[in-house]
This record gives sequence, C-alpha cells and structure tokens, in this order.
Amino acid sequence: MAAHAVSVLITGANRGLGLEMVKQMVEASHPVRKLFACCRDPEGARAEGLQTLAKKHPNVIVVVRLDATDLSSIKQCAKQVGLEVGTGGLNLLINNAGVLAKSTLQETSAEDMQNAFNTNVLGPMNIIKEFLPHLRAAAKASGIPGMSTSKAAVVNISSFLASMETVKQSYALFPAISYRISKAGLNMLTLCAAEELKDDQILFSLLHPGWVRTDMGGEEGQIDAPESVQGMLSVMASLTEKQNAAFLDYEGRPLAW
Repeated sequence: MAAHAVSVLITGANRGLGLEMVKQMVEASHPVRKLFACCRDPEGARAEGLQTLAKKHPNVIVVVRLDATDLSSIKQCAKQVGLEVGTGGLNLLINNAGVLAKSTLQETSAEDMQNAFNTNVLGPMNIIKEFLPHLRAAAKASGIPGMSTSKAAVVNISSFLASMETVKQSYALFPAISYRISKAGLNMLTLCAAEELKDDQILFSLLHPGWVRTDMGGEEGQIDAPESVQGMLSVMASLTEKQNAAFLDYEGRPLAW
C-alpha cells in the first residue's frame, strides 16, 4: 500500500472500511509514520474501536474530528494536520466517508438527495481544497519523480454503482439512486481535480472497494472488509501517473464510466 508514505489521512475512519484501513496501515511490515484518522465524533461510542487502536499506536495514529458536511470542521482539521506535518506535507488523502440510502427514485426525497451530495460530493470537494496546501507541500518536499501515493495523492472511494454503463445490469438489485448519482458526481469531481492539478504532481484516483459486508454494504456483501482493504492498499501502492484519474476496483481492474 502506501507503505512508504510518511503521512496519511483517512476520513470516516471509525468503522467499516475506514477503520480496517487504519488497522492494516499501522500493522503493515512498513507502517506509515503518521496516520490522521478522522471521524465526526471521536469521543462517541461508534469510535471506541478506533480509540482502542490509537492507544496501541500512540506515536502513529492521531484521531481528529472531521465532519465532511461541516466546512469549519474541515478547516480546523486541516489546520491541525498542517501543524503536525509541517513543510513535509501530507502524502496521501483518502476520502472514505460516505452515506448510502438504498431507496428508488420514487422513494427518494429532495432531502435524501441533498444529504447524499453534502457528504459524498461537497465533503470531498471541500476536503481536497482545504488540504491542497499540504498535498502541494508533500509533492514539493518528496524529491520523487512522477506521481505516486508516497508523494502526493488523493484517493476517493467510489463505487461501481456510479457506473452509468452498468445501470441496466445492477439497478434492480440495488437501486440506491441518491448514492449512485452522488458517487457519479464524485467521479466527475475527481476527473476535474486531476486535470486541474496535474502540474502540481498530485495523483487522483477512484477506487471501488467491492460489495463489502459492512454496516453500509449489508450482510449480503460478497467480501469482507479485510480482503477489500488489503486489495485497495495494494492498488494504491501501485498507482503512478498512468493511473491518474483512473476508476479501478479493489483488484486494480478498470471500471466502466
């Protein structure tokens, strides 16, 4: 994975895929040096697993409050991270936090759609903008040619449900219209960011974790979180400028837009 990245930030790190990412990153044979594990309520009951893990790795894990729907929270988190990383910057930002409602078009309200966009699109957009100075600092300080997750990168966790080409095959099984549309928006955001910031040598990529058995994915999922995360971290480690703006699954296979 980003085994040689000095610093990593993960949103939605208190449960599911986010928590598993934290666990695997700090327990790897080449663990990250600093991992900022972000969630909305670090002191709440849903963050107990994260806090337990942080106590085991106090010199590596920094638990930080970050609500993807609250710009002031994002700004405060960016400020705190900036103080920690200094001129070395932030090597890898993983936008993992997200919300999913399984409703159809006829069941989905305007409020449902707005909630999905606030978390799944506007959240990552604001996070990228606020952390951009730290990503630029990492790219400048790395001295590494090309693009990679050990230099400066943003990985946005998307979904095959955002694929427009596969709607006919997947819609009946899993409508989730607000999730699909907002993740398609995240995909476009990522493509635009990759194009706009390519001269800064910041890599952008989209990863589909698979249909995972988590609170979000449900018990019907096809794989467990450890398998998904192991795959995604391996893919992240292999990313270069050739995969800038790529849409890949957890095994590195390109997905249809």
